[in-house]
Formats: sequence, structure tokens, C-alpha cells
Amino acid sequence: MRGTNALTVKGNAPGNAGSALGVLLVALLVSTGCGGPEALSEVPSGDVGTGEVLEAQGQALSGDGERRGAPQAALGVALEVEDGVGMPLRVRAGQTVYINQIDIRSSVAASKDEGLAGLVRIGDFAGLGWLGVRQVDQEFELLSGEEGYKRRRFYRNAAWMDLPSGFFVEPVDEAGRLTGAPIFLNAGQNQQRQDTDDFFVRRFRAIQWTYDCRGLHDCTGASNYLEEALLELRNARTQAKQKTLALHAKTKGLRLRWTLRPFSAYTIPVEQVAQPAYDYGFSMDVTPVTPPLKDGTYAPGTAITFRLTLKDGSGKRLHPVGWLPTYNDVIFGANDAGIQYYRAFFDPTATYYRRKHRERMMMAQIIGPAQRIQPIRAIIDMDAFVDPAVDVQTISTAAQDGVFSQFRTFPSANKLFGGAFDPVHAGWAAPVSDTWTFTVPANAEPGTYLVTVKGRRVFLGEDIPSSKTVEIQVGTKQRTQPALTTGPCNSCHSEGGELSSVLHGNDNRAACAACHAPLGFELEGPVFVRVHFVHSRSERVDTSLAQCSKCHLTQQSVQRTSKAACLSCHKSYPKSHEQSFGPITSMYVGGGRESFQQCTSTCHTTHPQSGL
Repeated sequence: MRGTNALTVKGNAPGNAGSALGVLLVALLVSTGCGGPEALSEVPSGDVGTGEVLEAQGQALSGDGERRGAPQAALGVALEVEDGVGMPLRVRAGQTVYINQIDIRSSVAASKDEGLAGLVRIGDFAGLGWLGVRQVDQEFELLSGEEGYKRRRFYRNAAWMDLPSGFFVEPVDEAGRLTGAPIFLNAGQNQQRQDTDDFFVRRFRAIQWTYDCRGLHDCTGASNYLEEALLELRNARTQAKQKTLALHAKTKGLRLRWTLRPFSAYTIPVEQVAQPAYDYGFSMDVTPVTPPLKDGTYAPGTAITFRLTLKDGSGKRLHPVGWLPTYNDVIFGANDAGIQYYRAFFDPTATYYRRKHRERMMMAQIIGPAQRIQPIRAIIDMDAFVDPAVDVQTISTAAQDGVFSQFRTFPSANKLFGGAFDPVHAGWAAPVSDTWTFTVPANAEPGTYLVTVKGRRVFLGEDIPSSKTVEIQVGTKQRTQPALTTGPCNSCHSEGGELSSVLHGNDNRAACAACHAPLGFELEGPVFVRVHFVHSRSERVDTSLAQCSKCHLTQQSVQRTSKAACLSCHKSYPKSHEQSFGPITSMYVGGGRESFQQCTSTCHTTHPQSGL
């Protein structure tokens, strides 16, 4: 797969076709009819999966006197298949697991623009039903690379993307014989979310990449293409967490059988690790190092240093005091603790359409005062990221956006992104401190300021986010609070889809805006853009998209019209608008940098069927 703009990195008919129950019954018949070494009768007798054996294995893991968690506690694991090959899964020996995430990708290179014809002809997904597939969106990347600009075309509505389907997961030994009872996971269907679905997030789609466009919005003469089909299931729902596999000592693999291709199972090699150095789980502490004044507040103009501590689920540090691992150590070297950094240089992401959960950016922000928190529309350009003299980026000011904010990536942006543009990637080898400094403006408005860190850990099969927000008082002891104009998200985000589990593992929606600012190379950063886009592209939202009141609390909150606000949801607007504001050139924000400007204060003061 191609990587960042600065690098070129290669990794190697819609509609109801019957009830989900019918599909599952057929799948069961197909699976149990395969016979041979995969039949249930081949489960080894005696000790497989018994509580006594699991207890004995658990005791064996605690021989050093410090038991690193209990294997009996079910663990959510992530499964991955790349071009038909199951990626190895390392997991703690004797661990009981459920499936929290499935990523399957199939890709075909091409030298001409043929849409997805290569995927239909050859590759892992060639035998699936492609009837009905069509292009639904398109977006160019705003920075050019060595080969030119990149265009991404997004496809949906193929039969395999829409039909109900599911997965059998079978624990097997080295000969392919079952070592325990399989489980079945219901992937559901595209058009409707149902209570029987086993995952909160379901995204099946395809992308055509063009790597050598000669200009932004111009791919004339291009000859370097990649077609890829993607399947993403993640965030196991409550009932799916009860579907567990107890890994027997003889378990050497997990056989993943998709009901849409039941005779071509994937095999994921399993390595069971005895006595791992760390436990599962992920948490963080964010501690001010700079002491406050005697009254517990900080004065405006103060430079405040913070320290980050990353820990496993048992509270054990994942790094020495003072230092985090280098970027090279995390991406290319030994990373036993599972700390993660931004990796879209090598595994590109696209909001909604491609693997945002695998971007894994670690970063910190400050925003405040809380009573002024609002979306940020000032655009931050790449120059601010690669300036060697600047480790912390000022994202907004009270004068420009009504609220102050800064953020800092780990490693710092001048090392992280500067290293990507540097042919020798020197910044990626630089030490990474666990401290950083935010500077509150000298004219800072008194109130509560929020400091948040978010990150992700991938450790022995577990791929999970975590975030932590702490509050500091600036210029006053009186705590102030944000006035959010949307919510509550938990009316839909529940049963495995809670904000504390999805995305960054952050259920404090006030602590989002500083990181989610529009970037000159990624304009779709703001939360309102991403929320509009994700929910408008999903066909599994349980209410009409026109009903703004499902999320918005006041009529005033929908009255700031801009291309970014409107065209992150709507795919078209009238010809008269095109004449006044230009054609739609971005599926995310409608146009370019002008998209965040308010179009008018007199038109579109209401939204049809909004409920407000």
C-alpha cells in the first residue's frame, strides 16, 4: 500500500437477498458439511477448554509472584487478513478471547483506469458478488508526492457489501483440527443496524487509488493505480463479548470463515506467549509538573509543563520515567509495551472510508476557557508542523476563534512529519520526552482549561484506545463549564458503541476541538465535519438525517451556514449556489479553504424536517 505524500511505501446487486436468519442457516449447513479435520467431532477429548486446565495455565503464568492479569477474563482481540493471508496473532497463553475487530483487505495494482475491474477479475475478493457496485465519492489529497497528486475514488453497493453475512471463528491445532467449539459472529447488513449485529461499526467498501495525477483534480495521463477492497468490523457489542474462545495449549491458529466465501477460509497463525512482561489494558496519567500558585490556580501567561505516564491495566509503567520510545522503535523496532504513534505514512487513512482506527496518533491538547469552547475554523498549515523551532502548535486564539488552544503530537510534529519529508528520516530516531509545555496566553480569559491526551496501544492481540483529560484553573478558582450545543450521543452510541470505547476512547466531548482543527493538508479535521460526514455516509443510522434535533439541542446551533457545515452531509446544492460559491470539489467540506467561512446570516436559518 502506498504511504504518505512525502514517502512512497509499498506493503505488499444490492438489496434484500433474504433474511439474515436464512443466510446463517445456510452458512451453518455449509460449514458443518465440510467434514474432514474441520468437523466438530475432531475436538480433542479430555482437557480442552475445561476450567481446571485454564486455572492451571493461569497459575503457571504467575510464577514470578506478580500475576499479570487473569487469562480467564475475556479479552477483545483484533484479527487481520491481508491479500488472503492471515496476519499472525500473538496472545497471552491460556487467554480467553472474544473478537473485537476484523480487518480484511484485498488489493490489485493496475496501469490504467479500469475502476475496480482488477478486483472483480483476480484477487481474494474476485469470487464475491460485485453486482451493483458504483462510485459514490471522490477526494484528492491536498499535498502532492514524488509521483504527483493522489486521487481516491470510493465505491459501494456491491452485493457483498450490502448483503447480510457473518463469520465463523474456529480454534485449530497445527493440523487444522478443532481445539474448541467455534463461535459465530453476525456482521449484519449495510442498510440497517439490528440488535443481533455483533459489531457496532460495519464498513464494507472499495477504493481506487490514483498515485500520479499531474494536478489537483486532474489525472489526465495517469498510469499508476491501486484497487482495494476493504472490510472493517470493530467494537464488539455486548452480546458479542459473550462469544468467547478459550485458547487450548494446542491451539496454533484461528480459522476465519466468511459466510459469503465459506469454502475458502482464512487461517490466522496464533502464538501463545507465556509470562508476558506487561498486562493487557491501557491507561494514562497526565500530571502538571509546573506547580500552581498558592490558591491552586495558574496565572495568565504561565508556561505549564505536563508529564505523561502510560500504563497497562495493572498500573505498570510502559516506559521509563522521562522518556517515551522513539518513532523508529515503535514502527520498525522492538516495541514490547505496545505503545503506538501515527502510522498513516504506511497505512493511509480516510475519514469513514479507510481505517481511521489504525492511524494511532498520540497527541495532547489544551483548550479553554471551558465556557468558550466551540469549533475551530482557523486553518493550520504544514509549515507550522515542520518548523524545527516549534514543538507545540498554537491552533486557535480567542481573538480569531473565540477560544484558545494548542496541541502537541508525540513525537513532536517537527520530528514526526519533518522526519517523513526528510530522505534519511532523522527525526524518527530522535528521543521523545514524556514532558511538554503549553503556554497560556498573557491575556487568557479566566476559567477552567482542559488538557487532554489520547493514544492507542496494540499489545498481544489487543488494539484499544485511551484518553485522559485533566482540568487546570487559570486566573480564577471558580470552575467553568462548556455549553455544548449537541448531544447526548449515548442515545445511539451504546451496547459497545460508547464514546469511551470507540474512536479515541474519549467520552468528554468538550475535549475534542483543539485536535480536530482544519489542517491545510486535511481540511476535514473539525468534529462537525466528521460527524456530519460519517453519519451521512452510514446507512445504519436509526433516524432521518434531516432530523437535526437528534443531535443538535438548539435552533441556533444549526444556523451558521458554510460549505463545510452543509456539504459535509449534502452531496449537491443548487446551480445558483455553484455560481455564487463555486462547484463542489471536496466530499468532506465542499470546496477549499473558503469552506469554513460563513456564507450568509440571512439564508438557511432553518432546516426542513429538523425538529428544531
